Amino acid sequence: MFDVGFSELGVIGLVALIVIGPEQLPRVARTAGHLMGRLRRYVSDVKSDISREMELADLQRLSDEVKDSARSLETSIRDQVAGVESDLQQSIASPDVFGETHQLAESPAVATAVVGNAAHDDLAPLVVESAIEVPVELPAEVPVDPNQMDLFGAPVQPPEKH
Repeated sequence: MFDVGFSELGVIGLVALIVIGPEQLPRVARTAGHLMGRLRRYVSDVKSDISREMELADLQRLSDEVKDSARSLETSIRDQVAGVESDLQQSIASPDVFGETHQLAESPAVATAVVGNAAHDDLAPLVVESAIEVPVELPAEVPVDPNQMDLFGAPVQPPEKH
C-alpha cells in the first residue's frame, strides 16, 4: 500500500518523540495501533462484501441462464409434441390400404400404442388389436441348487409343476 522503508519509520518515530514527548508516546502508539487494526478490519470487511456481491450477481446471472434454457427446452418439446400430434391426427384420418379410415380411440392404452407407432412413418396407420400367442415349451424339470439364492438373499424355491 504505502512504500515506507526502515529509514522513513525511524524519521517518523524521531519526530513523534520530539512532538509528543517520551511520556505520551507509548499511549499514542497504542491508540494508533488500535486505529490501524480497525482500519484494516474495515477494509477487509468491505472487500469480502464486494466479493460476496459479485458472487451473488454471478449466481443470479447463472440462474437466469438456466431458467431461459429450461423455457426454450420446454417450448421446443411442446412444439415437437404438437407436431407429432398433428402428424398422428393426419395419419389416423387418412385412409389405409383397404380404404378404411380410423378414428383415435379415447382409451389411453390405444392412444399410447398409436403414438408409439407414430415414430415409424411406415407403421403409423397400423394398429394392433390382438396379440398372437406363441406356444413355449418349458423343460420338464429345472434343477435347483439348494444353496442358490435370489437377488434379495432369499433361497430359491423349485418351480411348481402344473
